[in-house]
Amino acid sequence: MKNGRIAIPSEGNGGLEGLRSGHFGHCSVFTLVDVEDGKIVNVTTAANQEHSNGGCLVPVNILANHKVNALIVSGIGGRPLAGFNDVGIKVFFEGRLPQIQPVVEALIADSLQMMTVDQACGGNH
Repeated sequence: MKNGRIAIPSEGNGGLEGLRSGHFGHCSVFTLVDVEDGKIVNVTTAANQEHSNGGCLVPVNILANHKVNALIVSGIGGRPLAGFNDVGIKVFFEGRLPQIQPVVEALIADSLQMMTVDQACGGNH
């Protein structure tokens, strides 16, 4: 991805030097990374809201309101994956790298695969 806004579920305060959250719906914040011509030009965060039963579409709305184009996760349920697809946010999988900046750089380099329904978590993970 050479242009757009990338979201990464993050622990603590987020940011490029921060760590990714293993569960996107329960993360503290989303690190938002703006990319232009393959270069990181801006980094901000967006607070997540309390994740309640059945509330797994809340992050979809948060990220859609922040004009996100792509989300990088290490896991996601089928319902929110469908929600992101419905609002035009592409969801990519990366499960090895714990830090945010290398994951963003992997997406910029087009080395991440889009998530499929087959890769979605069952629920309550």
